[in-house]
Amino acid sequence: MTDNNYTPPKIWKQEGENGGAFSKINRPTSGPTHDKPLPVGKHPLQLYSLATPNGVKVTIMLEELLALGKTGAEYDAYLIKINEGDQFGSGFVDVNPNSKIPALVDHSLPQPLHLFESGSILLYLAEKFDAFIPKAAAKRAECLNWLFWQMGSAPFLGGGFGHFYTYAPVKIKYCIDRFSMEVKRQLDVLDKQLAKNKFIAGDQYTIADIAIWPWYGALVLNQVYEAAEFLDTGSYKHLNRWAAQVESREAVQRGRKVNKSWGDEEDQLPERHDASDFDRTP
Repeated sequence: MTDNNYTPPKIWKQEGENGGAFSKINRPTSGPTHDKPLPVGKHPLQLYSLATPNGVKVTIMLEELLALGKTGAEYDAYLIKINEGDQFGSGFVDVNPNSKIPALVDHSLPQPLHLFESGSILLYLAEKFDAFIPKAAAKRAECLNWLFWQMGSAPFLGGGFGHFYTYAPVKIKYCIDRFSMEVKRQLDVLDKQLAKNKFIAGDQYTIADIAIWPWYGALVLNQVYEAAEFLDTGSYKHLNRWAAQVESREAVQRGRKVNKSWGDEEDQLPERHDASDFDRTP
């Protein structure tokens, strides 16, 4: 499927499916493909998502807020099956025209507020509930530095390394080498930062940790892409210390289960409407 003599045309056009995971739902246009309204539950916050790293950021944040006693953070979480194209339903596109999970609607306001992009959702929730973001200007800036670092860096890990190492229909050495080098550079950045700090942005657990852990913490713990040995993630001592520390938090353990519909049954909670739902998992 690779062609070393490929010359790009003057104007690119889609020519059938390109193979690999997600190829059946990839397309070069936006907008809905079918009419499907979104369900709305009883709580102020309505989440439409899937337990990918970007989705897990938000469910961890919501569970952390509830653990602090922020009852206004109660939420309903509905499963969006991206492999089946749920993200292209008319209701989902109304909330997020980019058709990517997660999407959140806040019904506690006079007019429902639509939120998309995981970093934007984390920042909104942190400010709404005055939690997991420092108040002092310098510390707040450092927290946001690392939040936006994650938003800019993770595509190299997910869409770059993860795609070519795990999901691409063929293994292309150039692509895997290119993105492995960048991911290892990023792991080194985090390891050096965590050599000086308990958490990513200092001594306080913040939305920077909540954003980074589902990607990079899960990577070094071999929970995404099954690439820990390949990337020698065990060599990043400080990053591993932090990853295990964050994983041990009860809210993190709960948040990881929400909108998950694969793997061990005891780790799945495809929909979440009440805290007691966790007690009903197998």
